[in-house]
This record gives sequence, C-alpha cells and structure tokens, in this order.
Amino acid sequence: MSSKILSAKFSKILIANRGEIASRVIRTAKDLGFRTVAVYSSADQFAPHVVLADEAVCIGGPAVGESYLVADKILEACRKTGADAVHPGYGFLSENAEFANQCKQAGITFIGPPAGAIELMGSKRLSKIAMQKADVPCIPGYEGEAQDDESLQSAAGNIGFPLMIKASAGGGGRGMRLVFEESELLPQIKTARSEALSAFGSGELILEKALIQPRHIEIQVFADQHGQAVYLGERDCSIQRRHQKVVEEAPSPFVDESLRQRMGQAAVNAALACQYVGAGTVEFLVDQDQNFYFLEMNTRLQVEHPVTELVTGYDLVDWQLNVACGKPLPVSQDQIKLTGHAMEVRLYAEDPANQFLPQTGKILHWEPTKTKGIRIDDGIVNGQYVSPHYDPMLAKIISYGADREEARRRLSRAMEDSVLFGVTTNQQFLTSILSHPEFIRGEATTAFIEEHLQQDDSMLPASGTMLSHALAAIILYHGKHGDNRHFNWWTANRAPWPYELRLGDLIVEIALESTGEREFIIRRQEEELSVSVIACTNNELVFVTNDIRRKVRYQCDQDKVYLNLQGCTYCYQDLTLEAAQAGDVAGDGKVRASMDGSIVDVLVAEGQAVSKGETLVILEAMKMEHPLKADTDGTIGTVNIKTGDQVRVRELLIEIEPAL
Repeated sequence: MSSKILSAKFSKILIANRGEIASRVIRTAKDLGFRTVAVYSSADQFAPHVVLADEAVCIGGPAVGESYLVADKILEACRKTGADAVHPGYGFLSENAEFANQCKQAGITFIGPPAGAIELMGSKRLSKIAMQKADVPCIPGYEGEAQDDESLQSAAGNIGFPLMIKASAGGGGRGMRLVFEESELLPQIKTARSEALSAFGSGELILEKALIQPRHIEIQVFADQHGQAVYLGERDCSIQRRHQKVVEEAPSPFVDESLRQRMGQAAVNAALACQYVGAGTVEFLVDQDQNFYFLEMNTRLQVEHPVTELVTGYDLVDWQLNVACGKPLPVSQDQIKLTGHAMEVRLYAEDPANQFLPQTGKILHWEPTKTKGIRIDDGIVNGQYVSPHYDPMLAKIISYGADREEARRRLSRAMEDSVLFGVTTNQQFLTSILSHPEFIRGEATTAFIEEHLQQDDSMLPASGTMLSHALAAIILYHGKHGDNRHFNWWTANRAPWPYELRLGDLIVEIALESTGEREFIIRRQEEELSVSVIACTNNELVFVTNDIRRKVRYQCDQDKVYLNLQGCTYCYQDLTLEAAQAGDVAGDGKVRASMDGSIVDVLVAEGQAVSKGETLVILEAMKMEHPLKADTDGTIGTVNIKTGDQVRVRELLIEIEPAL
C-alpha cells in the first residue's frame, strides 16, 4: 500500500548503501516522485544500483574504509548533487549516531531514528539497562563498565555456564561467542574483543546467560514524529548459522495471538522508551514456555523486511520516507492485519562444504526464477565480480502463499529452479533446510542447523552423480564439435571418447560413446548410463534418461562447465587434453590464504616450532576473522606476509618444514 506525500521536507534522496537494499530503496523513492542519488566504490561502478539511480557519485576505493563507511564522502556527495536527504539502508552507516548528527548539522534529513535512539540501542549494555527500566523482559547477564579480563571472568562465574559473549556495539554474529566451560572463557573473550574492535570500533563486551534451543523472534515496529507507535507482527528468524540469519518467515509458526500481542506491546514500549522515529526491529529470544527476553533493537530497516511487507500489504520504505517527511503513521494498531504467509532465504556467496567460507569471483550467469508468489530482491548482474570487501549476500528470494505450506513449497521450488553460475553459493544448503521434516513441521529452533544439517549432502564436498558426470561430458563434447557446421557432432565419433574431469577435489574418468543420432552411452568403471539428447540450445540441454524427459541449465567458461541439476550446481573442469597439475598435498606445510582478504595477525616467526592444528595467521574477509592453522608438526621456514597485508585466495603465506 503506497501513500501520497502531502508536504515533503526533501526532494532528492541519496542512498548511502550498495547492493540489493540500495536498489530496493531507489525503486520506492522513484515511485513516490523523489529523485535519487547512488554512491559507489570503484569496485561497484557497474553495479545495478548505480545504473538505477538518477545520479551517481564515486566515493572511493573498494575497501569500505575508503568509501561506504566514510561519512565525509557521503556528505560531500550530498553537497555535489543537491541531495537533501539520506537513506542509509542497513549496515555501513545506518546505525551510526555520529553520522545521523552530521546529517542534521548539514541540514540533510536522515531517514531513520534520532541520533540519541541510535546511540542508546547501539550499545547492548546501555540498551539492556534502559529496557529493564521500561519493564521489557531481559536475559540475566553482565552489562558493567569494567571490561578487564578479571572483571569479565568474575561476572561469568556469577552468571554460570553456558553463556554468551557479545559485542556491545554491534551484531550479525561478529564479536559473539558461545562459551560452555570456564577454560574456554579467556581465549573467547580475546577473540570476541578483537572482532568487535575491528567490526564496530569498540571492544566493549557484555555477557548473558545462554538460552539453549530458543526461538529467535523479532517484532517490526514503526513510530512517527507525533508520538504514535505500532507493531506489524513478528518474524521468526530461528534458522541461523553462526548467529547470522539464513531463513526468515512471517508469521511465526510458534506464536499465537496472545503471545503476539504481548511481544508487540513490549516492542512498542521499547520504541517509546527511547523516543524512536521510523522503522525499527526489536529482537527477542523465546523459550519453549513462551517466555520472551529482549535481545537487541536494530535501529534501521532489516534485511528480512520483505516478509512483513507481504503479509501486511504495506511498503515499509514508503512508510520510512513519509514518516521522515513529518507525516503521521498511515494506520492505527487495530487496522493492521496479517494475511497469508511469507518466507525469505538469503543467497550467499559461500561454500558450505568448506566451513561456509566466503567466496569471490565473476558471476557468469544469474537467472532467478520468476513465478507466482515469488519476489526477488537482488543487487547482482551477469559479469559482476563478487568482491571480498563486502558482505557475501547476493540476493534474497522471498515467497508468499495463502498458508505456510504453500509459501514453503513455492520457495523450495524457486530455489531449485534459480540458476547462478560462476561463484559457489549456499543454494543447495537452503534447499535442504526448506525440505527438512522439522522445518516443514514448523518446529525449528536456533539449534536446527547444528542438530540436523551437519552431515547434510549440501555441507559435503561435491561428488556429483553418474547423471551429472554424463551431462558434463555431453556438453563438453558439444562445445568441441557442435559449432562446426560441416560436422555432425551427434554421430561423428562412434568410438568411446575419454574424458577426465575435475569436480572439486574429485577426479572423474568417464568414456562417452555416440551410439546413434542424439544417442549416447556414458561409462564410468562398472556404471553405465544411456542418454538421448532432444535439444541443446540457449544454454539448456533437454534429454531423456530412464524414459524420463528432463532439462538442465548450463554455462561453459573456457575449460569449465557449470550445471544446475535439480537445485544442485556443479562445476566441472575438463582435464582431458592437459596433464593434471600437481597441487599442494595435505600435510606438506604450505599454508595458503583460504580467500581474498587482509592479514589481521601473524602469530608465528621463522624458526619457531609449531604443532598440527596450531593457529598461525588470522585472516579477515567479509567482516569475519578466519584462523589459518598448521596442517603438520614442524618448524616455520618462510613467512611471506605481515600484519596489514592484502592477500589473494591460494596465495602462499607460510611454509612449514615438516618434522621428520
């Protein structure tokens, strides 16, 4: 539902963000008649949000510290373009109280809450104290000013284990650690403090009693400049990995109307307690007895806001812009109704089979499904490079249905049918979640992934199937022979054509034999599969096997072929005509960068004795720290890096001379 602007305080909006949220805000702003300005780093000059905006300004280099996090560059872009309002999106400067104040001092409308509310809710310690005063239920813990190890250790002893260490100044899993025993406490405090300082500029921590297997349920609130506040139902965000949300839905299958009203009123009380204005989200942990406890308040639009939009019918960005113009909320609490069910998954550039490490690379082909009840919020295009400098989220796929099962079924099908080639993603992992019986029953808690998906096929190295091997060989065969107009590639070679293919770490040796027009037999060791090809056009192969007609999307890139087969993406490399390249052998002492990033700390020196499993280097990439460990006992031979260095994936960092 869109609302008209009666008396705007601004006419041109600069969106101080990138990716899908920047595009999302630009679309609604244009619909309401505002002119829009995008900002971009040198790595994003061809990004969709830059193309979509009316004007765009380059604000620096790829690193966020040179561009999107530099307030002065954002304000300078406003001055250059005449933008008189800033929408911060989420992340970056969206919850930076100083930036909100700078906008106000420059006469620019900050489309968000007052700086005082941002500052209060940006501190987990101070916000928890404020919520206790407002009678919002809170988890027992420590929010003291004393931050030395001894004080934290003493407080932990009083709270008891297990407990959570949290960065006071931020969230998203950074600076957060679950500690089960006292012996783990001090090392985890050190790591959490380092991550918090790096991510948020503050190493301040709080401690909380850990709730085991709770639900993570958040309430969307909205407040205007006239003292009115409402809640727009809840979102269940219990499916998480490393404290980062993976799947969100509205309404929650766990929440009844009584609990919804109690949590909603508590969230409104939280907003009123800090004189809030605009869109905000109050997050709670809920135990099995429906007791709920304040977790934090995010003073911005959430990544998962689309599910609320779909079940309420309201455009939350529209509300943000009109509230910022001084208009009252368009509806009262009793007018807000929830209809149907919505679900959202986050498509990340990450490798579930390799501890979910963020991935970089070029997007060769992105083709999201476009069917009834499916909404795609993305910020990527074909040919775009996924950089190590930013969050690895590529897109959000959102579904809507008359009920939960229809929404789930539509989303599961959309995930299977969407195609992304060029960068490893969590697509199959998401499909596994949506099809798991516990998720289907609506019984998943925050422990769901750890309890049910640790041995899922999506978290294991790709092994493919006989069918995927066969299709890769047929497509490669077509690539070598299909473009020759004087050569009938279907029948040209009746003798078996040997292929040596690499799928991850797996070497696949197979033989392809053409047995007639469009007919093939593929053999691998004792296995044999017959495939009849119906058509091979526009990167789609239509085929018949075992009397079933199917199709597969594919993309060739030099010596690689990508396949999307029933929701699984495979990348095969053709090694047939080249000698296998000898790679590093596990345990050979070569420590390489697991991804593009920067070196946070080097913990060893040349000549130092180390043990297998010992952490040698801390690598930071995509806002997370990743320890790189010794794969053998030995002595440090060569150290090729120092703190602060930028490194590329597979770059040799340290060599260990293995012990005899």
